[in-house]
Amino acid sequence: MSTDTRTSAGSGADAGTASLSIAEAADRLGLSTHALRYYETEGLLVGAPARTPAGRRRYDEQDLRWIVLVQRLRATGMPVREVREYARLCREGAGNEQQRLALLRAHRERVLAQLAEVSGHLGAVTAKIELYEGTVGTVGDR
Repeated sequence: MSTDTRTSAGSGADAGTASLSIAEAADRLGLSTHALRYYETEGLLVGAPARTPAGRRRYDEQDLRWIVLVQRLRATGMPVREVREYARLCREGAGNEQQRLALLRAHRERVLAQLAEVSGHLGAVTAKIELYEGTVGTVGDR
């Protein structure tokens, strides 16, 4: 996403901008419509998606890029409360970039620690596989 902010909360799809229904957006993102509604009600979006005159949600490319970021933050273990805080900071606009940066740096440090831990576990599994491969190879040669 080129920017973290929207011109205003709820600025979703503009006239003339291609937009997707909630079902189309969910399908494109690999989410359920329930998950998209959850993201909105939990304050995880920078702005509410645009609405049709009938009140149906419409998602534009900017909405989708933000939701992908939310998915990545969640997939890397960022708690919902921190995603909500990050979204709030982005909604507020310029002037709080240091807070955003601190939040993202702290998250990156946690992710790097998790990666190091998983790498250590993977090394142990790989060593055990190599041990068994050596044993199986020896037994099979007899």
